[in-house]
Amino acid sequence: MPCLVRSRRPSRAPLVLLLGGLLLLLGAGWAAWPLRPPAGASSVLAKSASPAAGLSPAAEATLLQHLAVADRQWLPRAEILPNGATRYHYRRRPGEPRLSVAELRALIANPPRFGAERLAIGELLTVLAAAGVRLELTQPRKTGAAGEWDPSARTLRIQPRVVGKGSLEFARVLNHEAIHVAQSCRNRGLRSSPRPLGLSSQVPSHLAAILEEPIYRTASERVRQLEREAYANQERLGLGAQLVRRHC
Repeated sequence: MPCLVRSRRPSRAPLVLLLGGLLLLLGAGWAAWPLRPPAGASSVLAKSASPAAGLSPAAEATLLQHLAVADRQWLPRAEILPNGATRYHYRRRPGEPRLSVAELRALIANPPRFGAERLAIGELLTVLAAAGVRLELTQPRKTGAAGEWDPSARTLRIQPRVVGKGSLEFARVLNHEAIHVAQSCRNRGLRSSPRPLGLSSQVPSHLAAILEEPIYRTASERVRQLEREAYANQERLGLGAQLVRRHC
């Protein structure tokens, strides 16, 4: 969420004010900011999808470029006020602690580059394509979902707006859906209904409420079990690729 910190002197304790902006929780568990993908991202990526599986090399390069642009929103910045005070602006993801002035200064001096997250995305795209999964950056058929796995069509759909939230969010959504792909393969194959993999189902506290959202409230216990397993492990970015390799 957007956060604001004011600092007059380095020695003063930071004052953190949370600005307005209610988080909208989507089906794959992401805080959806009212952001759009960079101009042209959706159309370029949709037109570049391979008819067989995955994304074409050009589409993958375009995706990673747009994610790099979207990542800039997560970089804190300092604003010098007329009275000489410094105001720091930054966005905080659900479950993350508030940052102190010292931590913000350190991030501004050494900003995150999200290279590891983009590497994880590239690996997942390669592994999913090799398994025969078709990736579409399009509106999921399930209302309110950020992503969905459709075994009957061997298709993984991700809401284009997720691109506008940057590499970390996109990597988590893709990893979440890759876990569902592995759940299908663990059953009888890629086109099979998913079944649990036996992973931890301890969902982090900042994601637990998502399973009570309307999209899951009326779901069967089997579906909720599959989702608990995916939510519990979606932040382990290397896991989805490992599971797809092992089971598909």
